[in-house]
Amino acid sequence: MFLDDEQRPLYEIKANLFKALAHPARIRVLEILSAAEGGTATVAELLHGMDIEPSHLSQHLRVLRRHQVVTSERRASHVHYTLAHPGISELLDIARVFLGDRMNAGRS
Repeated sequence: MFLDDEQRPLYEIKANLFKALAHPARIRVLEILSAAEGGTATVAELLHGMDIEPSHLSQHLRVLRRHQVVTSERRASHVHYTLAHPGISELLDIARVFLGDRMNAGRS
């Protein structure tokens, strides 16, 4: 039996979020969406910013949607992706600062 998010401890829910983020292609998708004008991008726009096959991008987008990190909306013949919460951009920024500090400390 699987517990829904309301019945699981927060640390387990957080761990699943980080599992969803645990691939460079998924992080790149989030970076592109975070920087995108209007906070939205089509699959074609995502592909343009990445070195990845369309089928692989589709799999990564599926993971991000399943974990509610991104949302999607079909508009005419295009699917537009958006970050599900503005805090995701903040999370990316914090990770960038943390990693930059660690890299700088390693050079000292």
